[in-house]
Amino acid sequence: MDELNKNYSIYLIPLYLTSIYLIPKNYKIAFVIPSGARNLVTLKVYDILGNEVTTLVNEQKEPGYYEVEFNATDLSSGVYFYRLQAGNFTQTKKMILMR
Repeated sequence: MDELNKNYSIYLIPLYLTSIYLIPKNYKIAFVIPSGARNLVTLKVYDILGNEVTTLVNEQKEPGYYEVEFNATDLSSGVYFYRLQAGNFTQTKKMILMR
């Protein structure tokens, strides 16, 4: 955990798995804000066309480890992106949802 505190990081943690296929129901997106000043943190999900699907976080956060639940039951199969912004830092990662 100390290693994670040195850099911002985001992870996608599937909560529901069945046989070979990933069935999107509920996910947790975890992220770490390193020590330092309190930051405005936004975590948003976008579709493949860049349209915002949802905002999961939009608030001031203290340094630390956070998990946010993401309900994907209303989304169709496809490629989505989730973006974490905190201060001057921005990181985007891809997720693939299959039904």
